[in-house]
Parts: sequence; C-alpha cells; structure tokens
Amino acid sequence: MSEFETVAGWLAGRLPDGLFTASPEVRVDREEITIIGTISPPDLDDDADETTRRQAEAGRIARFRETTRDQRIEVAREAEHRFDRKVAWGIRCGESSQLFTHLAVPVMTRLRQPQRQVLDTLVAAGVARSRADALSWCVKLVGQHTDSWLSELRDAMGKVDQVRDAGPVVD
Repeated sequence: MSEFETVAGWLAGRLPDGLFTASPEVRVDREEITIIGTISPPDLDDDADETTRRQAEAGRIARFRETTRDQRIEVAREAEHRFDRKVAWGIRCGESSQLFTHLAVPVMTRLRQPQRQVLDTLVAAGVARSRADALSWCVKLVGQHTDSWLSELRDAMGKVDQVRDAGPVVD
C-alpha cells in the first residue's frame, strides 16, 4: 500500500462524519498532508451577481474555518503524530477555494547561468520580487501547463510502488 493510500484511508475513517459534502482531496508530500474538502455553497437568489456570490462563499468558508477549528486541530494533531508531517487544510465552496495553515518549505537548487538569467529577467521585469519568488512562479506555471503529464507521471510512480511492495521482503 502506498503512503498516499495509507494517509487517505486513515483520513477517510478519522474525519468527522458530515464535515464535508464529499470525500476530501488529499495531497501528500515529504513535509505536509493537505486535506481539501468541499462544503455546500450558500443559498442565494438566482439573480445574485458574481461579487455577491463570491463574498457569500468567502463568508461560508470563514464560518466553516471558525466552527470546525477544534475538530480540525484534533485530527491534525493525530495525523502529525501518526505520519510525521504537518497537516494543512483547504476548502472549496461553489467557485471559491481557500488554503489555510499550509507550509512554505525552502528548497535548495543549483542553477546554471542560463537558468539564473531567466529568474533575473523575471525579477527585473517586476514579475517577481526575488529569485526565490521567480522560481516559485516558474514552478506554478509549469504545473498549470503540464497538469495532465504530471498526473500521468504520478500514476506511473504509484504503479512502481505497487510492484516494489509486492516483491520479496529483505530482512
């Protein structure tokens, strides 16, 4: 069983019933577990404009965050102890979404001059405040434009984990 399956399975049994309207999206990496749940959107008149709708969704997310804080803290503490990772939460409500309590983890990398020049150009153009911001911007952009490829790659990695787990145990 993969680490993701272990975490997602545990959360499926541990999260309070009715916390979300559907099973949450669970993301796992080396440092963090992110739980993104969906809650029901507010009831509005059909003729409500976009601004009203977005503000109502933001209010619903804020209310959810406050009223479920103790429950979420309890689940997070247990998960952090069990899986040795921090837990972050996110909510989707209608067309709105918000992540809260998530980590920003430093990542070291070595770049050659052509790659550094790309980052410096983004800084000089005002797209980013620093090389670190420029690198983060690049990673987000690549992620947006290669989402299907990254999903396929993650699926393939999961299959490798399954084959590895099915192999002989070495003591």
